[in-house]
Amino acid sequence: MANVAIKREDIRHALKGVLAEKGALVETAPASWSWRDLITLCKPRVVVVMLVCSLVGMALATPELPSPQAVLFGLTGIGLAAGGAAAFNHVVDRRLDAMMLRTSRRPLATRRMPTALALGWATLLSVAGIGLLLWQVNALTAWLTLASLIGYALIYTAFLKRATPQNIVIGGVAGAAPPLLGWTAVTGQLGPEPLLLFLIVFAWTPPHFWALAIHKRDEYAKAGVPMLPVTHGEAFTRLQVWLYGWLTVAVTLLPFVIGMSGALYLVGVMALNARFMYWNAKVWRGHDPRAPLAAFWFSIRYILGVFGVLLFDHYANAWIV
Repeated sequence: MANVAIKREDIRHALKGVLAEKGALVETAPASWSWRDLITLCKPRVVVVMLVCSLVGMALATPELPSPQAVLFGLTGIGLAAGGAAAFNHVVDRRLDAMMLRTSRRPLATRRMPTALALGWATLLSVAGIGLLLWQVNALTAWLTLASLIGYALIYTAFLKRATPQNIVIGGVAGAAPPLLGWTAVTGQLGPEPLLLFLIVFAWTPPHFWALAIHKRDEYAKAGVPMLPVTHGEAFTRLQVWLYGWLTVAVTLLPFVIGMSGALYLVGVMALNARFMYWNAKVWRGHDPRAPLAAFWFSIRYILGVFGVLLFDHYANAWIV
């Protein structure tokens, strides 16, 4: 009976989203929102992953521990800006979110929070984050963070997402920035190493998200979003997950190739890659309908594992030397 109740609740929210899109519902009272909705707008789980990647970038930028000031103000500024970008995403996608079951309970999708309030919150977080980086960290990190914010909140969310099935590939430029931002927060400079960290996340993003897009294909189709499974079919998308997975494997080996990491990283990343490609192979074959969602969730643990092994290898080698 509990499962039936849950399914009825999901259906109710989905129908509510469709009616909201058609203009059949009126704005709910502003008093219905709470402080938790402000946190939800920031997509805290996504921000945490970004901050972990930024912290790894900070640690890899120096043979010693990064300065506490760079870590504190760098992570705070990057986190605030990332939360602001996420809130802008909620504002731009509020009608689309109401049409998709996965996002139909979001504060703006349910209309329990005024759009103007969410827009003000997004602006406040973004200005505070960029301002803090400019004031306490360095100008390079501030401007790169601003470029990432604009790339995600405006270029990807407002345009690319609705314009091309390659939205994830192109929009991945903004999502791949955190480790690079962490590096520049400590050094104030760009170089091949932070760009390689950027490239790892960039290559990982398509197989990560396309696995979820396969699972949510029908919802994207109903919402009119040209995700790759909708425009080119599931079989083609499954092949792309497989191919981009191998590209990710190749890129994750480059830190060892260029001498940025040692044998400990090589052993660890090869183990992670084996599991990563195991799930990508299951997605590619298409025999298990649960594989795309499982691959999506594992890919999050995978990218955290790659950066974790990089970090372990970095400090292990420093200690040995």
